[in-house]
Amino acid sequence: MATVNTPPTEEARSIFDELGYSVSGDGTEFRAIRDWKEVHVSAVGDDARTPDSGTYRCFVTWAENAPLLERRLRRLNPSYEWAVIGVADDGEYEVARAPPAGR
Repeated sequence: MATVNTPPTEEARSIFDELGYSVSGDGTEFRAIRDWKEVHVSAVGDDARTPDSGTYRCFVTWAENAPLLERRLRRLNPSYEWAVIGVADDGEYEVARAPPAGR
């Protein structure tokens, strides 16, 4: 079982790389760029901090943390478009929340 307070950094990079994004930056925060879209990605554990600003943000966390993070983001209702990706121990992942179209 993954340690929920250790961010899934490598898994986050792998997901965006497989989706065809160009990944740049070090550590748990990086940029993923494809075509015209730049996403700021945060690999987070169970102590996720949510930034106040941005345009497109994606939070990658362990599957067991995803529901709590999603609820927190809904409650905060940040001004940026956001998504949460929950990564399972076997590397499979699920997008727990994607931004609504036209927001």
